[in-house]
Amino acid sequence: MDAAQVFSIGQQALYTLLTVAAPVLLAVLVVGILVSIFQAATQINEATLTFVPKLLAAVAVMGIAGPWMLTSLVEYLRSVLLSLPSAAS
Repeated sequence: MDAAQVFSIGQQALYTLLTVAAPVLLAVLVVGILVSIFQAATQINEATLTFVPKLLAAVAVMGIAGPWMLTSLVEYLRSVLLSLPSAAS
């Protein structure tokens, strides 16, 4: 396995990581901003008010996009495992 193959596998891993994590991170970011605006408008400073909606949003996105995320990860792992025999020679 030469440096180009290692770099290519690492690059594919980072791209897969970004595409799989993006939906959950974006949903939590949007919910966090909305809750922060609500807290600033009402002057309520409760820690659970920020945690619970973010948790519910993350669970909802995982429920909706979970199969796609799992398929993407399995496809990446399959491509890496199938490329190992050619990399060893």
